[in-house]
Amino acid sequence: MSFCSFFGKEYYKDHFKPGIYVCSLCGHPLFSSRSKYEHSSPWPAFTETIREDSVTKHMETLTAYKVLCGKCGNGLGHEFLNDGPEEGLSRF
Repeated sequence: MSFCSFFGKEYYKDHFKPGIYVCSLCGHPLFSSRSKYEHSSPWPAFTETIREDSVTKHMETLTAYKVLCGKCGNGLGHEFLNDGPEEGLSRF
């Protein structure tokens, strides 16, 4: 997974410096630090992608999409519908 480390501290979870988060395999721009927010999950949380084509999504359940890099197909995790910091926002 692009951002996740199951061993030791997850570096990007508490990383809030301005910048762009890119795919770890191909460098494709995915998320802006402006859409990042604190969340209780062990992974970084974002409310939106940089562009509509930044990611590809496939419905996995009624409340979650599997999210892949829009360029190379690298697995990025999930988009959880209506689980963002405000009502109606998603969490990536």
